[in-house]
This record gives sequence, C-alpha cells and structure tokens, in this order.
Amino acid sequence: MVKKAHIGDNSRLWANVSIYHEVIIGKDCLVQSGTVIGSDGFGYANERGNWIKIPQLGSVIIGDRVEIGACTTIDRGALDNTVIGNGVIIDNQCQIAHNVIIGDNTAVAGGVIMAGSLKIGRYCMIGGASVINGHMEICDKVTVTGMGMVMRPITEPGVYSSGIPLQPK
Repeated sequence: MVKKAHIGDNSRLWANVSIYHEVIIGKDCLVQSGTVIGSDGFGYANERGNWIKIPQLGSVIIGDRVEIGACTTIDRGALDNTVIGNGVIIDNQCQIAHNVIIGDNTAVAGGVIMAGSLKIGRYCMIGGASVINGHMEICDKVTVTGMGMVMRPITEPGVYSSGIPLQPK
C-alpha cells in the first residue's frame, strides 16, 4: 500500500493486495488476495504510429461493505474516479477499467470484463464471464446472464442474455 491511500474501519486486505495512491476504501470491506486497486487504466493515444501514454489522474473510490474477490483489477480513472458503490460484491478475476461506476448493491460474478467509462446501475447482477462495452450505461435492476456480451446501453430493467450455446459439430 502506498501513501495517501485510505482504508476504512474494519476493512480487511488479504495477502498480496496492491493499493495505489489516493485510493479510498470504505468501512467493513474485504479485499481478497492478489487484487490490484488503483493501477493505471489503459489510456493511450496514437501519434504518427507511436502509442503515447495518457496520464491517469483519477483514483478509485470504494464504498462501504464491499467485497472484492481474488486477483481482480480495478483501474484508476483517467480524469474522474472509478467508483464502486456501497454493498457491491465482485467475484474473482474481474477487470474493471478506468472511470467505471458500479451502483450500490450490484453483484459481479467471476471473470467479468468491464471496459472504460461504463456506468452500471444499482441492484444489478452481472453473470460470470460477461463482457461489457465501455462508454455507455446499464440502468438499475438489470441481470446479465453468464457469458453475456453487452454491446449497447440497457435502459429497461430486466434479464438480458446473449451468445450462442455450444453446438455439436
């Protein structure tokens, strides 16, 4: 853990958790082993064929009563903060990109990938191995079933599925 990070009362971080500068973790949180919170987001611009790193100036703010599974990465925001609301539960091996906002009491199953600047509402459930495109919103009370691929905003509560089940040859 580096300087200027804040860990709230009664929050626990297990072995090999990395917390970067200016990250705020609320009270009564649990962060499982191997998780990284506050690393740089994937921000680059192409200038005449060369990739130029864009400084990531935001941070990560995690609410109260949040649980984060092992080996999950939560990137810091580029300009604004990445925000995880109160009561959110995140399973193992998830990628939460820069500037993502996850609303209160949302559940995220294992292996989910969230692209940058995504906003997920409150009381949502995101099924395992789902991939969600960035720069859009998902409203409150949405369930995305496992292995869902969310390419467009979701504006109505409900259950959403995508993909093609495995077929015999």
